[in-house]
Amino acid sequence: MATIGDVAREAGVSRSTASYALSGKRPISEEVRRRVLAAAEALAYTPNAGARALATSQTKVLGLLAQFHEDEFAPAMMQYLLGVTDTARDLGYDTLLVTEADGARALRRITDSRMVDGVVLMNIAQDDQRLPILRAAPQPGALVGLPGDCSGLDVFDLDFEEAGRVMVDHLHRLGHRELILISQPEHVVERGGAYVWRLRDAALERARQLGVTLHAVYGESRQPAVGRLLNALLDAYPSATGLMVNNEAATAALPSVAHERGLRVPEDLSVIGRYSAEFAATFSLPYSFIESAPDRLGSMAVRQLVRRVESPAARDEPFVVRFISPELISRGSTAPPGAPRPNAR
Repeated sequence: MATIGDVAREAGVSRSTASYALSGKRPISEEVRRRVLAAAEALAYTPNAGARALATSQTKVLGLLAQFHEDEFAPAMMQYLLGVTDTARDLGYDTLLVTEADGARALRRITDSRMVDGVVLMNIAQDDQRLPILRAAPQPGALVGLPGDCSGLDVFDLDFEEAGRVMVDHLHRLGHRELILISQPEHVVERGGAYVWRLRDAALERARQLGVTLHAVYGESRQPAVGRLLNALLDAYPSATGLMVNNEAATAALPSVAHERGLRVPEDLSVIGRYSAEFAATFSLPYSFIESAPDRLGSMAVRQLVRRVESPAARDEPFVVRFISPELISRGSTAPPGAPRPNAR
């Protein structure tokens, strides 16, 4: 394996000059920089991470703490992970993914040992036990998700309250007066998944203001329970003409359920989901949806985190809480309510 000394000899410069040319820590003439880069490429030189960490106090690694819960839909979670890892790579950082059930202990371990330069947290709970540890850590942190207390951290999330209102407003304008909302499983709420009740409560309040009947229920996360629930709801509320789905597993299962029941969208039932465009493409979903923007949220969190890592001045800037405004992407799955919905399966 080539060393910085090998690169320096190949380029005909000192070790320090080669190091500065590769790191950009000091100004080097363009001609010398090109020679050093050409030598590094010819020798397939890769900087030694341990030596770099000793010299710069940086690892060029970001920690990503996330968990794959059984009651959440894993394909949707992957979209958020890719938003973080892809942006980190573009900015020159590797990502250490930590999925331990005891997130607080894992976070303390990687921050105390200086394994990472900064940390992104996902699966944020209302009263997240990891947050006091992250606030006290020497490294900066960023959250994808809104906790009850945002102090001392940068926070990025979709405006779920507004998403609930946008869904109800859209269907109300079309003339719908009875709707169904399927949320994430109740276990997600019980462990502090505030995004579920943020959308649900806002949708219920908007429906109340507009005189719309809204049947709000918790969903399931996997088959066959998802299909059974969809059929049960459509049977229980035959006069509902609009369906809002804040549950990726339920949305993915809906096309087959609708086909089995002979249910036409939007002629018999208008549908709006909440997921990403890439998720829609993966599962060939034909429904209008609120863009959840997981890649954008992950990218925003990483870019802010790297700013704080690399700029001493940025470390002292006020912390930010930024929401992405919900965007309704039309796929033609909503229309004014028509004839009573068929019950045939």
